[in-house]
Amino acid sequence: MVQKNARIRDVAEKAGVSTATVSRALSNPELLTEATRESVFAAIRATGYRVNKAARTLRTRQTGAVLVLVPNLGNPFFSQILAGISEKLGDHDTSVLIADTNDHSTTGKRLVDYFLDSQIDGMICLDGGLSDFELGQFRDKGVADRIVFACEWVQGADLPSVRSDNVQGARLAVRHLHQLGHRKIAHVTGPSDNVLTHARRQGMIEERSRLGLPVRDEWIIRGDFSLESGRMAAQKIIAMKEPPTAVFCASDQVAFGLISTLTANGINVPEDMSVVGFDDIELSEHYVPALTTIRQDRRALGAKAASLLLACIDPQANSKADRKEPVVVEVELVVRRSAGYVPDEHGDAAS
Repeated sequence: MVQKNARIRDVAEKAGVSTATVSRALSNPELLTEATRESVFAAIRATGYRVNKAARTLRTRQTGAVLVLVPNLGNPFFSQILAGISEKLGDHDTSVLIADTNDHSTTGKRLVDYFLDSQIDGMICLDGGLSDFELGQFRDKGVADRIVFACEWVQGADLPSVRSDNVQGARLAVRHLHQLGHRKIAHVTGPSDNVLTHARRQGMIEERSRLGLPVRDEWIIRGDFSLESGRMAAQKIIAMKEPPTAVFCASDQVAFGLISTLTANGINVPEDMSVVGFDDIELSEHYVPALTTIRQDRRALGAKAASLLLACIDPQANSKADRKEPVVVEVELVVRRSAGYVPDEHGDAAS
């Protein structure tokens, strides 16, 4: 039964633990056994206990809030990362604020003000496009040690980061197409100034070289992770005198745009051309044909980034020196229907 104005001691009595254990469950739940955590949180729900965040802020000098910077809130890729962040921070009674870096009002000075105005304890950045000026603002104000990058990162920034194994993912994609008999493999990249673009292109080039695959400059097509860049890449492929038999796309969105335009021009996927994406967003499984792609564990990316940030802002945490090495999350190839055996010289798929 929910109690009016329940206190921490009411939760402790309900769970059969000490008030110190209840406090630990709210601040450092990983220190408790699963059974104890579940007992305490069940008691919190039963009593209706709510943390007095104003009192906690005065006591700990922490706001209990974290800002997450997202480069494009309209991109479905980020949904599972945000879910992983929210779930992990929610376990620590920490609120999540979200800002879209496409909003020009979100500048370096404005971001620093979130820290200086005591609105947040830390920041998780999903955008690797932060400028040197913005990073300099964080360092000058002494808050850079409370910033973690997730998914993307800034090369040379020397800040903690969590990222997928993008190089290995590209290798897996090219290797899979090679195993299906493809030798003429094109690649549609992401934006030229993006760290993910470089990592995935690196993996593609390394695997192509290892397998001794033919190289043509026109088979590397610049994109920007969008549907539209996939459509434009398809038009370029259609116009080629020697087109590839397979295409590895730097994102699922690119693959969708590519497939739709190829199909509209009478080129069937995978009968005439195979396509592999990267990300495994929710639509990939339901697209027609279902997309073969590289799966990123996006929820794990978010959860690991949140855990890393919590360690950074914890005044009792050990030295942060060991957190500068990137945390790399494994990827996996998800085989569906958009990639098939290379067509033989008569146009039929080889068996």
